[in-house]
Amino acid sequence: MSYVLLAIPFFFLLIAIELVAERVRHTDYYRVNDAINSLSAGVLSRVIGVVYKLIPFTIYALVFEHIAWLTLPDSLWVGVLAFVLYDFFYYWNHRLGHEMNVLWAAHVVHHSSEEYNLTTALRQSSSSLFSWVFYLPMAVLGITPEMFIAVGSLNLIYQFWVHTRHVPKLGWLEWILVTPSNHRVHHAQNQRYIDRNYGGVFIVWDRLFGSFQEELEDDPPLFGIRKALRSWNPLWANVHVYSQLAHDCWHAARWQDKVQIWFKRTGWRPADVEAKYPIPKADLSRFEKYDPPIGTATKLYSLLQHGLTILIALMLMLRGNEITLWQQWGIMLFVLFSTFSVGALMEQRRFALWLELVKNLSVLATLAVFSIPHWLSITLVTGSVISLVMLIAVKSAAPQPAIEKA
Repeated sequence: MSYVLLAIPFFFLLIAIELVAERVRHTDYYRVNDAINSLSAGVLSRVIGVVYKLIPFTIYALVFEHIAWLTLPDSLWVGVLAFVLYDFFYYWNHRLGHEMNVLWAAHVVHHSSEEYNLTTALRQSSSSLFSWVFYLPMAVLGITPEMFIAVGSLNLIYQFWVHTRHVPKLGWLEWILVTPSNHRVHHAQNQRYIDRNYGGVFIVWDRLFGSFQEELEDDPPLFGIRKALRSWNPLWANVHVYSQLAHDCWHAARWQDKVQIWFKRTGWRPADVEAKYPIPKADLSRFEKYDPPIGTATKLYSLLQHGLTILIALMLMLRGNEITLWQQWGIMLFVLFSTFSVGALMEQRRFALWLELVKNLSVLATLAVFSIPHWLSITLVTGSVISLVMLIAVKSAAPQPAIEKA
């Protein structure tokens, strides 16, 4: 059983508590545009996962059924063993996700935020195609698919709370568990912090395998990635490194390089491509966060749109077994469209207003045709009507192009 859906209300409760702490302590760890982008990436990941994650689970189940050396019972001691084993394999999955180009292309989404708060924990990849391979030894050892799903979800839930800057170092726990302090290191782009602290629950793996780095007071973490995303588009966040790899693969002269680029150390590029298409190295001393200004109307509108998108996504996640496959794909495509459109709006793209108009009218048209729970229908109709009214305020507040004098 997966516990992630059950934990979602607690995730948002903790985010609310952190926002209160933000106000009380007068910190600036949150920006509306960044938080919405993180949450949008998370919704996108969960929705796409409903459609394609059945495949790796099926492979795990087949390995368990036909290759397992043992069949371990679903008992407490097996659960503890499975939890520790999962985190061990997670460490290597996570480590290689930083050390191999093609795996980093998927994982980079989680590191693309230049802030560090609880919404960052939800900024998950939608294109992680190979991570399931790392856990197949658990199937061979006889960990049942149900146990595997349970401990995997608990591992993910644990990782949520460590994405905060409000919790200091926790004494002796720093030696055993992944804590907010040593996970802040993991998300930093400072030279001494790069590629450190990969553990999910237990930091002991990093201490054993030489990848641990303590958070230092004289070198505060600078969050984000060296090649900054500079976009609020969660779709681009999921494909921008793949795009760079495909570009380099296409332009490499040697066929060996065309293959190697996908599996080499993160950042490796063929020499001829590097010479012809150089990528400037980041100067952290001049680092500035990506933060195009947006007005209050746009912020409120974007928050409302994200809330409505979450409602529609939850309908897929909670009723996935009750709706048809084409309806599942329809909801997934709507979430893709909505997250792209809101991201474009926060980037002040002029076409975004038209996309939002089309989106809200499409929701109203769909509700007129299809039957959904009454409470959800009323909520979406009300939200869409309010959104159409708010679009007028957003358009009025948008910067107008300058008129050139004759």
